[in-house]
Amino acid sequence: MAAATHAAQGSSGARRSLGRYGWPIGYVVVILFLFFLYFQILPSLVKPVSAPVLAWLPVATINECLMWAIMALGLNVVVGYAGLLDLGYVAFWALGGYTAGWLMAYPFNWTWDFHLLSPVKATTPGTHINFWLVAIAAGILCSILGLIIGAPTLRLRGDYLALVTLGFGEVITQFFRNSGDIAGFNLANGDPGISPIDPIGTGPLGAAGIAPPLLTNSAAGNVWKILVLGLLVGICIFVSLRIREGRLGRAWLALREDELAASMMGVPLVRVKLLAYAVGAFFGGIGGVANASAITTAVSPSGFDFGKSVLVLLMVVLGGMGNVWGVTIGAFLLSWLNSNGLKQIGVQIDSFAGTDLAASLPRYNYVILGLLLVLMMLFRREGLIPESRTKALMQMPSRTEAESLGADSLEAEAETEAVEHSDADDDARIAASAAAMAGSATAAGTSSTARREDES
Repeated sequence: MAAATHAAQGSSGARRSLGRYGWPIGYVVVILFLFFLYFQILPSLVKPVSAPVLAWLPVATINECLMWAIMALGLNVVVGYAGLLDLGYVAFWALGGYTAGWLMAYPFNWTWDFHLLSPVKATTPGTHINFWLVAIAAGILCSILGLIIGAPTLRLRGDYLALVTLGFGEVITQFFRNSGDIAGFNLANGDPGISPIDPIGTGPLGAAGIAPPLLTNSAAGNVWKILVLGLLVGICIFVSLRIREGRLGRAWLALREDELAASMMGVPLVRVKLLAYAVGAFFGGIGGVANASAITTAVSPSGFDFGKSVLVLLMVVLGGMGNVWGVTIGAFLLSWLNSNGLKQIGVQIDSFAGTDLAASLPRYNYVILGLLLVLMMLFRREGLIPESRTKALMQMPSRTEAESLGADSLEAEAETEAVEHSDADDDARIAASAAAMAGSATAAGTSSTARREDES
């Protein structure tokens, strides 16, 4: 009997471990399979098969999708988990990008040279630190800034918090735009920004002689970027899921559902909000470094406008707020559409209708994304892959007008009956009190008469 119990406990523990760590294994398997399919099998196919795939989904677009997925996962912590509407998330993206510019670029202001575990040649002037170290540093710096900014502002709620975060995003952007001369010091080179920033490189592919020189946007470099960015996305997914299953994640969900109830249950609201803001800012800093090093190899204030914050928020809403996998898919869909999808759709329309939409359609990207959001709000408010609780709330049947009127009339009748019963009870109590007082007075008069007769 004891052996059977131990065996059952062991199998139960194995199932829990498989459920907890099964998805990372599956994620790695899927990434490696897609990687092998794209870079090994697809090029060997005939051109009519491979050419459309490479045109609709080039390597550079895949890298952009992975970078945007990091950003969307970070904002999902703030908006999807904690329910805090953040319209200035681009600020952390900008700070992460400028951190890469300060630590992974040629000199634009200072004269010293510093190299730390960087693949760039040791004779290259400037500060060149390893990408992973810079990503961690940027995440920590953004988290600290998030705590500093959030401490006085996260006591606000709803629209007021959204306005403050919107202002914060604009302040950071304008700060970097005017940072060319701060008390005689060139902090971030103003409007031109910082360029070039060290790319991620080619990793072992370059060391094996597969790639051209390191500081080129080579095919091997793009391949290595996919592996690095895919690993970063996997880490962000893992952290998001693990936090969500813990005490902090449950506190965030309680805060999102009902702030007053969460406070009454002992959840420290300000501290929990600050932690959500700090974790989201950490992801944003990593995304900024990934964008500066793997996508643009440059950073400037013009790349951090308010539209970027809106785009990331759209990814979270489209995928399904609170659902990690839904947000990841939403980020891939919208970033692909914004980067290459609209252009390819225009090319296909041009081939049939003889128009010239391939060049003009991408300029209307925000119009199209706005229409897409409106359609989502009308027909699927919970997103493509919603969280189970959100899906249940969004899909609750709503009462018709007649049902609402009937319910309201029933409630009114019930209230009227309650008032009538209350009035009747009050009248009965008043009558009983009057009768009791009359009886007391009669008894008092009788006893007084009896005493006078006895005295006489």
